Amino acid sequence: MGLKWVDVHDIAIELYEAYPDVNPLQISFPDLYSRVLELDEFDDDPDHCGEKVLEAIQMAWIEEAE
Repeated sequence: MGLKWVDVHDIAIELYEAYPDVNPLQISFPDLYSRVLELDEFDDDPDHCGEKVLEAIQMAWIEEAE
């Protein structure tokens, strides 16, 4: 079963592993959105994402990176 937008923490882990050299503090929301859609495990409607979801993913990714 693929990742959904609600799987914020799991998405953050996948992003951390897929992009180890990216600083999540410096990523724009459009770039973050694109990277989530590119994850092999991601399987959700691209239109079901808003700024609050991206912010939550970014915060979780920052925590993963620390």
